[in-house]
Amino acid sequence: QVQLEESGGGLVQTGGSLRLSCVASGLDFGKTIMGWFRQYPGDERRFVAQISWNGDRPHYIDGVQGRFTIYRDDAKRTVSLQMNNLRPGDSAVYYCAAVKGVEYVYFGRGTEVTVSS
Repeated sequence: QVQLEESGGGLVQTGGSLRLSCVASGLDFGKTIMGWFRQYPGDERRFVAQISWNGDRPHYIDGVQGRFTIYRDDAKRTVSLQMNNLRPGDSAVYYCAAVKGVEYVYFGRGTEVTVSS
């Protein structure tokens, strides 16, 4: 059974930083593409960032490029999202995700990020 457990959300002021972490179990982590999604109230879950199984091809949406960094620690089965220079528009519930085959199939329960203006 695949489990993804996020942590690290919270309340921060504009310009502040947070680091989200996700511990994965039940999958071959070292061979799995991992990502982060976020969901605004009333909206669907949307892709934010992704890292390949070997960590050499991080990919970000335009709105977070240069502010967010995704990285992984295979020994700890953890994928993290360092978020700097946060803006109110980054306020959302953030989900850790794992690819199976060619699509994201597994998601965690989410961790809420609130950025105050």
